[in-house]
Amino acid sequence: MAMYKPRVISLAKKPGQNFGFYLRVEQNEEGHLIRCLEMGGPAELAGMKDGDRVLWVNRTFVDGLSHSEVVELVRNSGTSVAFHVLDETSYKQAKTEGVNLSNPQSKPVANGVAKAAPKPKLCYLVKSNSNYDFSLRSVKGEMGLFMTDVTSGGVACKAGVRNKDRLLEINGENVENCTHDEVVEKIRKLGGSVMFLLADDETDKFYQSKHAKIGAWLATVKHLPHKPRIINMSKGSDGYGFMLKEEPNHTGHLIGDIERGSPAEKAGLKEMDRVVAVDGNLLDSCSHDQVVDRIKKSGDQCCLLVVDQKTDQIYQQGKVSPMLFWEDMKDSNSPPSYIEAMNTSASVRPSTLAQKREENPRPKLCKMEKTAHGFGFHLNGIQGLFGQYIKEVVKGGAADIAGLEDEDIVIEVNGVNVEQSSHEEVVGMIRRSGNHLEMLVCSKNLYEELKIKGETFNDHVHTADTPETIKKRQEEARPETPTKAERQRTPSVSSSSSAESLDMRL
Repeated sequence: MAMYKPRVISLAKKPGQNFGFYLRVEQNEEGHLIRCLEMGGPAELAGMKDGDRVLWVNRTFVDGLSHSEVVELVRNSGTSVAFHVLDETSYKQAKTEGVNLSNPQSKPVANGVAKAAPKPKLCYLVKSNSNYDFSLRSVKGEMGLFMTDVTSGGVACKAGVRNKDRLLEINGENVENCTHDEVVEKIRKLGGSVMFLLADDETDKFYQSKHAKIGAWLATVKHLPHKPRIINMSKGSDGYGFMLKEEPNHTGHLIGDIERGSPAEKAGLKEMDRVVAVDGNLLDSCSHDQVVDRIKKSGDQCCLLVVDQKTDQIYQQGKVSPMLFWEDMKDSNSPPSYIEAMNTSASVRPSTLAQKREENPRPKLCKMEKTAHGFGFHLNGIQGLFGQYIKEVVKGGAADIAGLEDEDIVIEVNGVNVEQSSHEEVVGMIRRSGNHLEMLVCSKNLYEELKIKGETFNDHVHTADTPETIKKRQEEARPETPTKAERQRTPSVSSSSSAESLDMRL
Protein backbone atom coordinates (compact mmCIF):
# COMPACT_ATOMS: atom_id res chain seq x y z
CA MET A 1 0.00 0.00 0.00
CA ALA A 2 1.33 3.44 -0.91
CA MET A 3 2.34 5.99 1.73
CA TYR A 4 0.62 9.34 1.41
CA LYS A 5 2.22 12.61 2.48
CA PRO A 6 -0.25 15.43 3.15
CA ARG A 7 1.25 18.89 2.81
CA VAL A 8 0.85 21.42 5.60
CA ILE A 9 -0.10 24.77 4.10
CA SER A 10 0.00 27.68 6.54
CA LEU A 11 -1.89 30.74 5.27
CA ALA A 12 -2.22 34.24 6.64
CA LYS A 13 -4.06 37.26 5.34
CA LYS A 14 -4.58 40.89 6.20
CA PRO A 15 -7.86 41.87 7.89
CA GLY A 16 -10.62 42.30 5.31
CA GLN A 17 -8.83 40.21 2.71
CA ASN A 18 -9.35 36.54 1.82
CA PHE A 19 -6.99 33.56 1.53
CA GLY A 20 -7.27 33.54 -2.27
CA PHE A 21 -9.15 30.33 -3.13
CA TYR A 22 -12.60 28.76 -3.33
CA LEU A 23 -13.58 25.77 -1.22
CA ARG A 24 -16.01 23.56 -3.12
CA VAL A 25 -18.00 20.36 -2.89
CA GLU A 26 -18.68 19.08 -6.40
CA GLN A 27 -21.05 16.48 -7.73
CA ASN A 28 -19.39 13.08 -8.31
CA GLU A 29 -16.22 14.29 -6.57
CA GLU A 30 -15.22 13.22 -3.04
CA GLY A 31 -13.78 15.59 -0.47
CA HIS A 32 -13.44 19.33 -0.02
CA LEU A 33 -11.79 20.73 -3.15
CA ILE A 34 -9.51 23.71 -3.64
CA ARG A 35 -10.56 25.65 -6.73
CA CYS A 36 -10.08 29.03 -8.45
CA LEU A 37 -6.77 29.99 -6.85
CA GLU A 38 -6.16 33.71 -6.97
CA MET A 39 -2.98 34.48 -8.90
CA GLY A 40 -0.42 35.76 -6.40
CA GLY A 41 -2.79 35.22 -3.46
CA PRO A 42 -1.73 33.68 -0.12
CA ALA A 43 -2.98 30.19 -1.09
CA GLU A 44 -1.14 30.04 -4.42
CA LEU A 45 2.06 31.48 -2.99
CA ALA A 46 2.02 28.93 -0.15
CA GLY A 47 1.80 26.03 -2.59
CA MET A 48 -1.89 25.13 -2.83
CA LYS A 49 -2.92 23.53 -6.13
CA ASP A 50 -6.21 23.30 -7.97
CA GLY A 51 -7.93 20.04 -7.04
CA ASP A 52 -6.13 19.61 -3.69
CA ARG A 53 -8.33 18.00 -1.04
CA VAL A 54 -8.47 19.52 2.45
CA LEU A 55 -7.99 16.84 5.13
CA TRP A 56 -7.39 18.92 8.25
CA VAL A 57 -8.20 22.51 9.24
CA ASN A 58 -5.87 23.38 12.10
CA ARG A 59 -6.28 20.37 14.44
CA THR A 60 -9.66 19.15 13.14
CA PHE A 61 -9.99 16.31 10.61
CA VAL A 62 -12.60 17.53 8.12
CA ASP A 63 -12.77 14.91 5.37
CA GLY A 64 -16.06 13.60 6.79
CA LEU A 65 -17.56 16.97 7.76
CA SER A 66 -20.15 18.95 5.82
CA HIS A 67 -19.13 21.83 3.58
CA SER A 68 -20.66 24.43 5.90
CA GLU A 69 -18.80 23.01 8.92
CA VAL A 70 -15.45 23.26 7.13
CA VAL A 71 -16.18 26.80 5.96
CA GLU A 72 -17.03 27.78 9.54
CA LEU A 73 -13.77 26.28 10.86
CA VAL A 74 -11.77 28.33 8.36
CA ARG A 75 -13.69 31.52 9.13
CA ASN A 76 -13.26 31.06 12.87
CA SER A 77 -9.48 30.79 12.39
CA GLY A 78 -9.23 34.54 11.86
CA THR A 79 -6.31 35.84 9.81
CA SER A 80 -4.25 32.65 9.87
CA VAL A 81 -5.05 28.99 9.33
CA ALA A 82 -3.18 25.72 8.77
CA PHE A 83 -4.38 23.10 6.28
CA HIS A 84 -3.31 19.51 5.69
CA VAL A 85 -4.00 18.91 1.99
CA LEU A 86 -3.48 16.01 -0.39
CA ASP A 87 -3.16 16.30 -4.14
CA GLU A 88 -6.08 15.08 -6.24
CA THR A 89 -4.43 11.93 -7.61
CA SER A 90 -3.16 10.75 -4.22
CA TYR A 91 -6.50 11.49 -2.58
CA LYS A 92 -8.49 9.43 -5.08
CA GLN A 93 -5.99 6.58 -4.91
CA ALA A 94 -6.07 6.60 -1.10
CA LYS A 95 -9.86 6.46 -1.14
CA THR A 96 -9.77 3.51 -3.57
CA GLU A 97 -7.36 1.65 -1.28
CA GLY A 98 -9.40 2.43 1.84
CA VAL A 99 -6.55 4.33 3.53
CA ASN A 100 -7.38 6.01 6.84
CA LEU A 101 -6.42 9.59 5.97
CA SER A 102 -7.08 10.83 9.49
CA ASN A 103 -3.87 9.14 10.58
CA PRO A 104 -1.19 9.62 7.88
CA GLN A 105 1.55 6.97 7.80
CA SER A 106 4.16 9.58 7.02
CA LYS A 107 4.99 12.86 8.64
CA PRO A 108 3.14 15.73 6.91
CA VAL A 109 5.29 18.01 4.84
CA ALA A 110 5.11 21.71 5.76
CA ASN A 111 4.90 23.80 2.57
CA GLY A 112 7.17 21.26 0.89
CA VAL A 113 9.62 20.57 3.73
CA ALA A 114 9.47 18.49 6.89
CA LYS A 115 10.71 21.14 9.32
CA ALA A 116 9.02 24.40 10.25
CA ALA A 117 9.56 27.17 7.74
CA PRO A 118 11.77 30.07 8.87
CA LYS A 119 10.04 33.40 9.35
CA PRO A 120 10.83 36.91 8.18
CA LYS A 121 10.89 39.49 10.98
CA LEU A 122 9.20 42.80 11.74
CA CYS A 123 11.53 45.40 13.26
CA TYR A 124 10.39 48.75 14.66
CA LEU A 125 13.02 51.49 14.75
CA VAL A 126 12.78 54.84 16.57
CA LYS A 127 15.33 57.37 15.35
CA SER A 128 18.04 58.52 17.77
CA ASN A 129 20.06 61.68 17.09
CA SER A 130 18.59 61.85 13.56
CA ASN A 131 19.99 58.41 12.77
CA TYR A 132 18.86 54.77 12.59
CA ASP A 133 22.43 53.39 12.80
CA PHE A 134 22.50 51.34 9.58
CA SER A 135 23.18 51.70 5.87
CA LEU A 136 21.63 50.15 2.75
CA ARG A 137 23.52 48.47 -0.05
CA SER A 138 22.72 46.60 -3.23
CA VAL A 139 24.55 43.48 -4.40
CA LYS A 140 25.40 42.97 -8.03
CA GLY A 141 23.47 40.02 -9.41
CA GLU A 142 21.07 39.88 -6.43
CA MET A 143 17.60 41.38 -6.25
CA GLY A 144 16.79 43.92 -3.56
CA LEU A 145 18.50 46.00 -0.93
CA PHE A 146 20.42 44.71 2.07
CA MET A 147 21.23 46.02 5.54
CA THR A 148 24.86 46.86 6.23
CA ASP A 149 26.97 48.83 8.72
CA VAL A 150 24.50 47.96 11.51
CA THR A 151 26.04 49.65 14.54
CA SER A 152 26.47 47.31 17.50
CA GLY A 153 24.17 48.51 20.27
CA GLY A 154 22.60 51.11 18.00
CA VAL A 155 18.95 51.73 17.17
CA ALA A 156 18.75 49.17 14.34
CA CYS A 157 20.69 46.50 16.21
CA LYS A 158 18.45 46.80 19.29
CA ALA A 159 15.39 46.51 17.05
CA GLY A 160 16.57 43.16 15.64
CA VAL A 161 18.19 44.32 12.40
CA ARG A 162 21.30 42.42 11.32
CA ASN A 163 23.86 42.82 8.56
CA LYS A 164 22.85 41.11 5.28
CA ASP A 165 19.11 41.20 6.12
CA ARG A 166 17.14 41.86 2.92
CA LEU A 167 14.61 44.71 3.08
CA LEU A 168 11.12 43.69 1.91
CA GLU A 169 8.65 46.25 3.26
CA ILE A 170 8.60 49.71 4.80
CA ASN A 171 5.51 50.44 6.92
CA GLY A 172 3.59 47.70 5.12
CA GLU A 173 4.60 48.83 1.60
CA ASN A 174 6.61 46.42 -0.53
CA VAL A 175 9.88 47.96 -1.74
CA GLU A 176 11.56 44.98 -3.42
CA ASN A 177 11.37 46.63 -6.83
CA CYS A 178 12.40 50.10 -5.65
CA THR A 179 15.80 51.63 -6.32
CA HIS A 180 18.28 52.51 -3.59
CA ASP A 181 17.50 56.22 -3.89
CA GLU A 182 13.73 55.62 -3.79
CA VAL A 183 13.97 53.59 -0.58
CA VAL A 184 16.28 56.13 1.09
CA GLU A 185 13.82 58.89 0.21
CA LYS A 186 10.87 56.92 1.62
CA ILE A 187 12.68 56.41 4.91
CA ARG A 188 13.62 60.10 5.15
CA LYS A 189 9.98 61.18 4.69
CA LEU A 190 8.65 58.97 7.49
CA GLY A 191 9.76 61.05 10.43
CA GLY A 192 11.08 59.53 13.63
CA SER A 193 10.01 55.89 13.37
CA VAL A 194 9.76 53.11 10.81
CA MET A 195 8.63 49.48 10.60
CA PHE A 196 10.73 47.15 8.43
CA LEU A 197 9.93 43.66 7.18
CA LEU A 198 13.27 41.87 6.79
CA ALA A 199 14.45 38.41 5.80
CA ASP A 200 17.77 37.00 6.86
CA ASP A 201 19.81 34.88 4.45
CA GLU A 202 18.29 31.52 5.54
CA THR A 203 14.71 32.80 5.28
CA ASP A 204 15.36 34.49 1.96
CA LYS A 205 16.88 31.39 0.37
CA PHE A 206 14.11 29.15 1.74
CA TYR A 207 11.30 31.10 0.08
CA GLN A 208 13.26 31.67 -3.11
CA SER A 209 13.74 27.90 -3.44
CA LYS A 210 9.96 27.50 -3.16
CA HIS A 211 9.29 30.37 -5.57
CA ALA A 212 7.07 31.81 -2.84
CA LYS A 213 6.51 35.44 -1.99
CA ILE A 214 7.48 36.65 1.48
CA GLY A 215 4.90 38.87 3.17
CA ALA A 216 4.24 40.31 6.60
CA TRP A 217 1.57 37.65 7.16
CA LEU A 218 4.43 35.16 7.62
CA ALA A 219 6.46 37.29 10.02
CA THR A 220 7.52 36.89 13.62
CA VAL A 221 6.88 39.87 15.90
CA LYS A 222 9.27 38.80 18.65
CA HIS A 223 11.53 41.81 18.01
CA LEU A 224 8.80 44.45 18.41
CA PRO A 225 9.21 46.54 21.59
CA HIS A 226 5.54 46.48 22.62
CA LYS A 227 3.48 43.31 22.61
CA PRO A 228 -0.22 42.38 22.69
CA ARG A 229 -1.41 40.65 25.86
CA ILE A 230 -3.36 37.44 26.39
CA ILE A 231 -5.96 37.91 29.13
CA ASN A 232 -7.41 34.77 30.72
CA MET A 233 -10.43 35.44 32.93
CA SER A 234 -12.72 33.30 35.05
CA LYS A 235 -16.17 34.79 35.45
CA GLY A 236 -17.17 35.87 38.95
CA SER A 237 -20.66 35.89 40.46
CA ASP A 238 -21.05 39.42 39.11
CA GLY A 239 -19.60 38.79 35.66
CA TYR A 240 -16.12 39.76 34.45
CA GLY A 241 -16.27 43.32 35.75
CA PHE A 242 -15.71 45.51 32.70
CA MET A 243 -17.59 47.37 29.99
CA LEU A 244 -17.06 47.01 26.25
CA LYS A 245 -17.43 50.35 24.51
CA GLU A 246 -16.94 52.24 21.27
CA GLU A 247 -15.32 55.68 21.14
CA PRO A 248 -15.97 58.30 18.41
CA ASN A 249 -12.27 58.96 17.71
CA HIS A 250 -11.07 55.38 18.11
CA THR A 251 -11.55 52.28 16.01
CA GLY A 252 -12.38 48.87 17.39
CA HIS A 253 -13.84 47.49 20.60
CA LEU A 254 -12.43 49.14 23.71
CA ILE A 255 -12.31 48.24 27.39
CA GLY A 256 -13.77 50.63 29.94
CA ASP A 257 -15.09 50.89 33.53
CA ILE A 258 -13.04 48.08 35.02
CA GLU A 259 -14.28 47.31 38.52
CA ARG A 260 -11.75 47.20 41.35
CA GLY A 261 -11.05 43.63 42.45
CA SER A 262 -12.94 42.16 39.47
CA PRO A 263 -11.73 39.20 37.38
CA ALA A 264 -10.88 41.68 34.61
CA GLU A 265 -8.62 43.77 36.86
CA LYS A 266 -6.96 40.70 38.38
CA ALA A 267 -6.26 39.30 34.90
CA GLY A 268 -4.46 42.51 33.85
CA LEU A 269 -7.06 44.19 31.63
CA LYS A 270 -6.54 47.96 31.30
CA GLU A 271 -8.76 50.93 30.43
CA MET A 272 -8.78 51.66 26.67
CA ASP A 273 -7.28 48.29 25.74
CA ARG A 274 -8.58 47.29 22.31
CA VAL A 275 -9.95 43.75 22.06
CA VAL A 276 -8.46 42.04 19.00
CA ALA A 277 -9.78 38.49 19.45
CA VAL A 278 -12.02 36.43 21.72
CA ASP A 279 -10.93 32.80 22.26
CA GLY A 280 -8.66 33.08 19.22
CA ASN A 281 -11.36 34.46 16.90
CA LEU A 282 -10.49 37.77 15.22
CA LEU A 283 -13.03 40.56 15.73
CA ASP A 284 -12.14 43.02 12.95
CA SER A 285 -15.37 42.49 11.03
CA CYS A 286 -17.64 42.06 14.08
CA SER A 287 -20.17 44.57 15.38
CA HIS A 288 -20.29 45.63 19.02
CA ASP A 289 -23.20 43.29 19.76
CA GLN A 290 -21.47 40.37 18.03
CA VAL A 291 -18.38 40.83 20.22
CA VAL A 292 -20.52 40.95 23.36
CA ASP A 293 -22.27 37.78 22.22
CA ARG A 294 -18.96 35.98 21.63
CA ILE A 295 -17.75 36.85 25.11
CA LYS A 296 -20.98 35.58 26.64
CA LYS A 297 -20.77 32.35 24.65
CA SER A 298 -17.32 31.68 26.15
CA GLY A 299 -19.09 30.51 29.30
CA ASP A 300 -17.28 30.89 32.61
CA GLN A 301 -13.80 31.12 31.05
CA CYS A 302 -12.82 33.76 28.51
CA CYS A 303 -9.55 34.48 26.71
CA LEU A 304 -9.00 37.91 25.15
CA LEU A 305 -6.17 39.13 22.95
CA VAL A 306 -5.79 42.86 23.61
CA VAL A 307 -3.47 45.72 22.70
CA ASP A 308 -2.86 49.00 24.50
CA GLN A 309 -2.77 52.23 22.51
CA LYS A 310 1.00 52.29 21.93
CA THR A 311 1.10 48.66 20.79
CA ASP A 312 -1.90 49.25 18.54
CA GLN A 313 -0.17 52.23 16.95
CA ILE A 314 2.96 50.22 16.15
CA TYR A 315 1.01 47.37 14.53
CA GLN A 316 -1.08 49.81 12.52
CA GLN A 317 2.06 51.56 11.33
CA GLY A 318 3.32 48.26 9.93
CA LYS A 319 -0.17 47.39 8.57
CA VAL A 320 -0.10 44.02 10.36
CA SER A 321 -2.51 42.26 12.68
CA PRO A 322 -1.74 41.62 16.37
CA MET A 323 -2.81 38.05 15.62
CA LEU A 324 0.79 37.54 14.49
CA PHE A 325 1.69 37.64 18.20
CA TRP A 326 -0.88 34.89 18.83
CA GLU A 327 0.78 32.76 16.15
CA ASP A 328 4.24 33.41 17.63
CA MET A 329 3.03 32.25 21.03
CA LYS A 330 1.60 29.05 19.56
CA ASP A 331 4.91 28.31 17.85
CA SER A 332 7.07 29.05 20.89
CA ASN A 333 7.71 27.16 24.11
CA SER A 334 5.21 29.32 25.96
CA PRO A 335 4.15 29.01 29.58
CA PRO A 336 1.36 26.43 29.98
CA SER A 337 -1.31 29.10 30.60
CA TYR A 338 -0.58 30.64 27.19
CA ILE A 339 -0.60 27.27 25.44
CA GLU A 340 -3.92 26.34 27.01
CA ALA A 341 -5.49 29.65 26.08
CA MET A 342 -4.45 29.43 22.47
CA ASN A 343 -5.63 25.88 21.97
CA THR A 344 -9.08 26.51 23.46
CA SER A 345 -11.79 27.09 20.87
CA ALA A 346 -14.83 29.23 21.57
CA SER A 347 -16.95 26.21 20.69
CA VAL A 348 -15.42 24.04 23.43
CA ARG A 349 -17.51 23.99 26.61
CA PRO A 350 -16.50 22.69 30.02
CA SER A 351 -18.12 19.35 30.85
CA THR A 352 -20.81 19.40 33.50
CA LEU A 353 -18.68 17.08 35.63
CA ALA A 354 -15.19 18.42 34.96
CA GLN A 355 -13.64 21.27 36.91
CA LYS A 356 -11.13 23.35 34.94
CA ARG A 357 -8.25 25.34 36.36
CA GLU A 358 -8.75 24.17 39.92
CA GLU A 359 -6.12 24.83 42.54
CA ASN A 360 -4.88 21.22 42.66
CA PRO A 361 -5.56 19.71 39.22
CA ARG A 362 -5.37 15.93 38.86
CA PRO A 363 -5.67 13.38 36.09
CA LYS A 364 -9.16 12.01 35.53
CA LEU A 365 -10.12 8.34 35.53
CA CYS A 366 -13.11 8.20 33.18
CA LYS A 367 -15.24 5.06 33.16
CA MET A 368 -17.93 4.72 30.51
CA GLU A 369 -20.42 2.24 29.11
CA LYS A 370 -21.02 2.20 25.35
CA THR A 371 -24.50 3.28 24.24
CA ALA A 372 -26.29 2.79 20.93
CA HIS A 373 -24.35 5.87 19.75
CA GLY A 374 -20.97 4.54 20.88
CA PHE A 375 -18.78 6.17 23.53
CA GLY A 376 -19.40 9.67 22.16
CA PHE A 377 -15.93 11.03 21.37
CA HIS A 378 -13.22 11.06 18.70
CA LEU A 379 -9.61 10.09 19.27
CA ASN A 380 -7.16 12.35 17.45
CA GLY A 381 -3.45 12.05 16.85
CA ILE A 382 -1.41 14.04 14.32
CA GLN A 383 2.19 13.32 13.46
CA GLY A 384 4.50 15.79 15.19
CA LEU A 385 2.16 16.47 18.12
CA PHE A 386 2.55 14.63 21.40
CA GLY A 387 0.25 11.76 22.28
CA GLN A 388 -3.38 11.06 21.50
CA TYR A 389 -6.02 13.57 22.51
CA ILE A 390 -9.80 13.69 22.83
CA LYS A 391 -11.93 15.61 20.37
CA GLU A 392 -15.63 16.18 19.62
CA VAL A 393 -17.05 14.94 22.92
CA VAL A 394 -20.81 14.51 22.35
CA LYS A 395 -22.79 16.50 24.91
CA GLY A 396 -24.77 14.12 27.08
CA GLY A 397 -22.97 11.08 25.65
CA ALA A 398 -21.11 8.40 27.58
CA ALA A 399 -17.77 10.23 27.40
CA ASP A 400 -19.26 13.57 28.48
CA ILE A 401 -21.01 11.96 31.46
CA ALA A 402 -17.75 10.23 32.43
CA GLY A 403 -15.90 13.58 32.45
CA LEU A 404 -13.93 13.51 29.17
CA GLU A 405 -13.32 16.90 27.57
CA ASP A 406 -12.05 18.12 24.23
CA GLU A 407 -8.22 18.37 24.17
CA ASP A 408 -7.73 15.94 27.11
CA ILE A 409 -4.50 13.95 26.67
CA VAL A 410 -4.92 10.16 26.85
CA ILE A 411 -2.49 8.52 29.29
CA GLU A 412 -3.93 5.04 29.82
CA VAL A 413 -6.57 2.85 28.20
CA ASN A 414 -7.91 0.10 30.47
CA GLY A 415 -4.84 0.38 32.70
CA VAL A 416 -2.26 0.29 29.88
CA ASN A 417 -0.05 3.35 29.29
CA VAL A 418 -0.43 4.60 25.69
CA GLU A 419 1.76 7.72 25.68
CA GLN A 420 4.19 6.13 23.22
CA SER A 421 1.57 4.12 21.30
CA SER A 422 0.55 4.86 17.72
CA HIS A 423 -2.91 6.09 16.83
CA GLU A 424 -3.84 2.71 15.32
CA GLU A 425 -2.71 0.85 18.45
CA VAL A 426 -4.83 3.03 20.76
CA VAL A 427 -7.87 2.79 18.47
CA GLY A 428 -7.45 -1.00 18.45
CA MET A 429 -7.34 -1.11 22.25
CA ILE A 430 -10.53 0.92 22.51
CA ARG A 431 -12.33 -1.29 19.99
CA ARG A 432 -11.25 -4.45 21.81
CA SER A 433 -12.54 -3.12 25.12
CA GLY A 434 -16.11 -4.01 24.17
CA ASN A 435 -18.88 -2.09 25.90
CA HIS A 436 -16.84 -0.93 28.89
CA LEU A 437 -13.97 1.55 28.60
CA GLU A 438 -11.73 3.06 31.25
CA MET A 439 -9.39 5.95 30.33
CA LEU A 440 -6.91 7.90 32.40
CA VAL A 441 -6.65 11.39 30.92
CA CYS A 442 -5.52 14.86 31.95
CA SER A 443 -5.60 18.38 30.62
CA LYS A 444 -2.84 19.55 28.32
CA ASN A 445 -1.77 22.06 30.97
CA LEU A 446 -1.32 19.40 33.64
CA TYR A 447 0.36 16.98 31.22
CA GLU A 448 3.09 19.51 30.42
CA GLU A 449 3.50 20.44 34.09
CA LEU A 450 4.01 16.83 35.21
CA LYS A 451 6.42 16.14 32.34
CA ILE A 452 8.52 19.17 33.28
CA LYS A 453 8.63 17.95 36.89
CA GLY A 454 9.64 14.47 35.71
CA GLU A 455 6.73 12.83 37.50
CA THR A 456 5.15 9.64 36.18
CA PHE A 457 1.42 9.23 35.87
CA ASN A 458 1.58 5.98 37.83
CA ASP A 459 2.04 8.17 40.92
CA HIS A 460 -1.32 9.81 40.24
CA VAL A 461 -3.56 6.90 39.26
CA HIS A 462 -4.86 6.30 42.78
CA THR A 463 -5.58 10.00 43.33
CA ALA A 464 -7.14 10.57 39.92
CA ASP A 465 -10.51 12.27 39.77
CA THR A 466 -13.58 10.26 38.87
CA PRO A 467 -17.02 11.68 38.00
CA GLU A 468 -18.10 10.88 41.57
CA THR A 469 -15.21 12.75 43.25
CA ILE A 470 -15.59 15.76 40.97
CA LYS A 471 -19.32 15.95 41.62
CA LYS A 472 -18.81 15.59 45.37
CA ARG A 473 -16.19 18.37 45.45
CA GLN A 474 -18.42 20.67 43.40
CA GLU A 475 -21.34 20.06 45.78
CA GLU A 476 -19.14 20.82 48.78
CA ALA A 477 -18.00 24.08 47.18
CA ARG A 478 -21.52 25.15 46.19
CA PRO A 479 -22.82 28.09 48.31
CA GLU A 480 -25.84 27.47 50.51
CA THR A 481 -27.75 30.39 49.02
CA PRO A 482 -28.00 31.26 45.33
CA THR A 483 -25.37 33.70 44.12
CA LYS A 484 -26.35 37.13 42.93
CA ALA A 485 -27.82 37.03 39.44
CA GLU A 486 -25.25 37.74 36.80
CA ARG A 487 -25.33 41.41 35.83
CA GLN A 488 -25.57 42.06 32.13
CA ARG A 489 -22.90 44.64 31.51
CA THR A 490 -23.49 44.93 27.77
CA PRO A 491 -26.38 44.00 25.46
CA SER A 492 -26.24 40.90 23.28
CA VAL A 493 -27.97 39.87 20.09
CA SER A 494 -28.31 36.49 18.46
CA SER A 495 -26.73 36.12 15.05
CA SER A 496 -28.32 34.23 12.21
CA SER A 497 -26.35 31.57 10.35
CA SER A 498 -26.13 31.62 6.58
CA ALA A 499 -27.42 28.78 4.47
CA GLU A 500 -24.94 26.10 3.44
CA SER A 501 -23.05 26.88 0.28
CA LEU A 502 -21.28 24.38 -1.94
CA ASP A 503 -18.94 27.00 -3.35
CA MET A 504 -17.39 29.36 -0.82
CA ARG A 505 -14.64 31.92 -1.36
CA LEU A 506 -12.06 31.96 1.44
